[in-house]
Amino acid sequence: MPKKVLDEDKLRRKKALEEKRAARRLAKKEEERHVAVPATANDSSIANKNTENKEEDGGNGNRAGGEVEKAEEKPTSCMLLQLPEDGMRLIYVMLTAADLGRLAGTCKALTMLLSETRTFVVKARCCRVDAVCSGRVRFMEMCTNEVDAENLLKDSYGGGDTGRIVPRNRFPKKQQPHLEFCAFARYLEEAATGISYLSTGAREPIQLPRFVQGRIASISPEHTLCRVGGDGEKCGGGGSGLASWGVGRRGQLGHGKRQDERLPRRLMGGIGYGIRIVQCSAGGGLVRVAHSLLLTNTGHVLSFGTGQYGALGHGYSAAKQLPDELRPRYIDALSGVRCVCVAAGELHSAVVTSDGDVYSWGDGFCGQLGHGDRRPRVVPKQVTSGNLEDESITNVSCGGRHTIAVTEEGEVFTWGLGHFGVLGRSFTPFDHDAVAALVGVQDEEVEAVVGVQQPLPPPIPPAHPVAVPNNEAGGWAAGEGNIDAELRAQLDLIGNLSLDDSSDQCLPRLVESLKGVRIVGSSAGHRHSLLLDEVGSLYSCGLSLGGCLGHGDTATQMYPMKITHFEDEGVRIVQMSAGVDISMAVSSTGNTYAWGKTAGGRIGLGPQASEVTMPRKVEISYPDGRPFKAVDVECGYVHSIIVGLDGTIHMCGGVGVEGEADGQVLDNDDEADSQWTKQDSKNGNRDRRGLPVEVEDFNVWHRLPEPKDDVVKKEKWKKYGKYEVRGRSKMVEDDTA
Repeated sequence: MPKKVLDEDKLRRKKALEEKRAARRLAKKEEERHVAVPATANDSSIANKNTENKEEDGGNGNRAGGEVEKAEEKPTSCMLLQLPEDGMRLIYVMLTAADLGRLAGTCKALTMLLSETRTFVVKARCCRVDAVCSGRVRFMEMCTNEVDAENLLKDSYGGGDTGRIVPRNRFPKKQQPHLEFCAFARYLEEAATGISYLSTGAREPIQLPRFVQGRIASISPEHTLCRVGGDGEKCGGGGSGLASWGVGRRGQLGHGKRQDERLPRRLMGGIGYGIRIVQCSAGGGLVRVAHSLLLTNTGHVLSFGTGQYGALGHGYSAAKQLPDELRPRYIDALSGVRCVCVAAGELHSAVVTSDGDVYSWGDGFCGQLGHGDRRPRVVPKQVTSGNLEDESITNVSCGGRHTIAVTEEGEVFTWGLGHFGVLGRSFTPFDHDAVAALVGVQDEEVEAVVGVQQPLPPPIPPAHPVAVPNNEAGGWAAGEGNIDAELRAQLDLIGNLSLDDSSDQCLPRLVESLKGVRIVGSSAGHRHSLLLDEVGSLYSCGLSLGGCLGHGDTATQMYPMKITHFEDEGVRIVQMSAGVDISMAVSSTGNTYAWGKTAGGRIGLGPQASEVTMPRKVEISYPDGRPFKAVDVECGYVHSIIVGLDGTIHMCGGVGVEGEADGQVLDNDDEADSQWTKQDSKNGNRDRRGLPVEVEDFNVWHRLPEPKDDVVKKEKWKKYGKYEVRGRSKMVEDDTA
């Protein structure tokens, strides 16, 4: 009987949650309906005039009727062309990039009209001050006038020799650029405004979260992923493919080989050409393992890389092993759900479905999976503990040993290892801790954390009694010639280790200190966390090594604390990233800020090994002196990446490949040969050491031809000498000769 009551209560909560989601969807529809452009008076007057003409012609007998029939047979001009210019501009602004391309492809006149209104469309997408879109405040102030928009259109064709597909010459030369504009508009739509949809074939497309990590690029301590290319036909423009580079010994690059890549290399197998990528996530840490996750436009998830800890989600193989995957492979366990967000941590992974549910898998020794224990999971499992199944999650972020989830209401749930304060809340200790048990033998108290290397206890002197197990008691006997009671208690603790744990670090818990603050995005770093609210304020908590929290000191913060520097300077943040003791953020005006450790130029603030405890602006500019506008940043360990509004990317620092040292090469010697500083060395710009450097021949939104493997033609076997086939007459001639 009690079991039945619990089931009814669960069904009641589920029904209430479905009603709540239905109400939200209805509210969004009403909001979109009010925002839609009303019909103009010009349309109604044209319609009334046509109706009056038909009535007059209909009353003039058969002759008039015949003229009407003949008029209907003639092709009529597009009704949209009869609208005033302002009306057409509003239509182009309100349409999505995909619909804009479909409309421009309907007739030649609309296509030519788009070429004249490109700057207006760009300005409308890059300048949205306090514009409420789908319940989220998204403010952009990157193009405030037509001059900025025109310069952005020119810069969008930069990036070097990318090998982009040039459209056919069907229009005059002045009107050709608009043919590629739809692809660029789609990139702006996703990168700047955060609008992207799943292609599910339904009448109502599923909108992806507006604030996620890895929308365009993602970084781990060893490798980099970045969207690029696509043919613009099967998948659409805007970077539907993917490129990867860095260390690849564990297959995390997805090229089918265990080798490093110095320069960006695109993935094959239909990625970008039939399989459109809408989000990427690079996972890994300082334990020399790494994996990658890709989200397609159909809501399916691909994974590849290290399979040792089950972070790929493919389960055991036929040989009961967890093999590495060298190429992208679909996660079969998620084939029955539509995913809208993916996140890869150091040893674990997580996704968010279209229903607001969270699935996690991988290593769970620190409770980072959120299933109420510390057991690993080799296949995705829904997180239902901590009443998380009653919440509607929008996005999730995975760090080194913790996970952060944000709900539609702006609440934050965290779980995992909370020792450094990354959870932003209070927590209970783990029941069993092997490292703490060993360290407890020492005379002085030493903090110990699972997964963090701790000093070993001092060796036991020879005169110390030796431990002897007592089989009858099932433990350790005490007395003469045996260990003392304190050491016996510690060894008993080690012997009773279990993966079951009652600590609330293993359970999703609400961050109550943020009550009254609506959070829209999160970024889980290695030992700290960043949270973004709806008005553009940034909060941080955790371990402040190198000043990565941005509060002007290196003190640890156990609860989220607002970074007041941005508020004092009047800066509003739209995107951020937390790495390994480094942090970066992008403002609404496109400026990039960084703080934390600076060694090797890892955050673009110079090569000096110092600590930046307050956010500092990263100086990037075009050759003519105009400031560079950014839309996304991603932090790793010794390098970071900045994605520009024009589609180009800049690298800070660098990962050592093929045995080279990490970071930018700073010495002017023969061995200093880094791909990121080579061009600056040729030009004599040694003063740019440690600053962001543009990646050559690379642009995110450019449409590119599909890459193919180099096929080596096999030489046909030839017959020589005594193996040559000869006829009888030929053999007789040879004998008589």
